[in-house]
Amino acid sequence: MNKNLDFMLLALEKSRQALPGCRPNPPVGCVIVHKGNVISEGFTQIPGHYHAEIDAISKLTVPIEECDIFVTLEPCSYQGRTPSCASRLAELRPHHVYVAIRDPHPRNRGAGLKILKNAGVDFTLGIGEREVENFLSSYLVKS
Repeated sequence: MNKNLDFMLLALEKSRQALPGCRPNPPVGCVIVHKGNVISEGFTQIPGHYHAEIDAISKLTVPIEECDIFVTLEPCSYQGRTPSCASRLAELRPHHVYVAIRDPHPRNRGAGLKILKNAGVDFTLGIGEREVENFLSSYLVKS
């Protein structure tokens, strides 16, 4: 079994906990892994509060530079009611970021991944893509 897929599927399970409170934002889940163990979990909170990545990061007790982050949707690239998650990850510089699917939202569409790339943060796109897409697609803004 693929350990990275297992972690992403756990993030997918966390995303379900975001509903219905996160709406109109999509229900995103995140897990943070340190030395092969899940050490923090998060999901999108009510509008104006933490997104999944920041919710999980807020609970960390080890240096983020030693951690892998698994998040179901590309980190947001823009300031809305909350700051950009991609910019925050770029500042914090986790060891690696795993993203299930790209965000089709017109204000994002790869811009979050570009922020990570430009900051030199390693990331992998597509882990658990099918499973996450099946759950998340109806919640995403596509135009």
